[in-house]
Parts: sequence; C-alpha cells; structure tokens
Amino acid sequence: MSPPYRKENRPMATAFEPQDALIAVMVAVSAADQRMTDRETASILSIIDLLPVFQNYDRSRIDRVTSTVADLFEREDGLDELTGMVRAGLPPHLVETAYALACDVVAADGRAGESELQLLQILRDELDLDRLTTAAIERGARARHQRL
Repeated sequence: MSPPYRKENRPMATAFEPQDALIAVMVAVSAADQRMTDRETASILSIIDLLPVFQNYDRSRIDRVTSTVADLFEREDGLDELTGMVRAGLPPHLVETAYALACDVVAADGRAGESELQLLQILRDELDLDRLTTAAIERGARARHQRL
C-alpha cells in the first residue's frame, strides 16, 4: 500500500518533519524565482511566529531546512525529491495548510512570477489538491495581501 500523497513508481524520499515540510514549501516558493525578497522572508518568519502549527518550533532548524531546499534546487531531480520529502512528511490534515502557506508567501511581495506559479501548480498536483480547494486558498491569499 502506498503512503498518502505518494505518486506511484517513484522512490520514497526521506521525509521532513511536519513543521519542516511546511517551512520547506514556503522557502521553495520564495526561492523559485532564484531570489528570496525581504518581504517573503519576513512573511515566512511572521508565519512561523504566529501560527499555532509552529507552536514550540525550534527556529534554529530553519537554516537547515533552507539549506536542504537550496541543495535540492541545484540537483537535476531535486524538485521531485523535494516534493517527495514534503509529501512524506505532511500528515493529511496539513496538506491544505502547506498549500495555503505557499500561497501566502507568493502573495507577500505583491507579485507572482512565472516560476512561483509553476511551483504552485506542481504542489497542487503532488499534494493531490482539487482545483476548487486551491482556487479558494489562492483567492484568500490575494485578499489577505491586498494593498491600498
């Protein structure tokens, strides 16, 4: 029997811890365009500080997760490995949370680049999220990050 959210015929990647998987998703969408803006970084740190899912999280682990994501982005099959590690590390009830956090980080700097949008599409597919759910999550992120 396949673990939840694992695509068939792919080797199982080493899993992140659940909180690390959430952070990896945020870092990945931020770095998808090969740069992390100050707003995106501030958004990630704010999310970690505020959301209950990160209660008691050891912030010293952020650097290790960020480094892992950066290393994976440099490999030819790194994106597949990253999504496998995220999928394997997320309990089912946090899959939508992961996508919502990714959308919040993408929306944080007020613009979504092509590479960020492509990574969101990959996350939708890899996490087996339906289009109606993801549309609602995306619209909520846009609404939260509107500016005057």
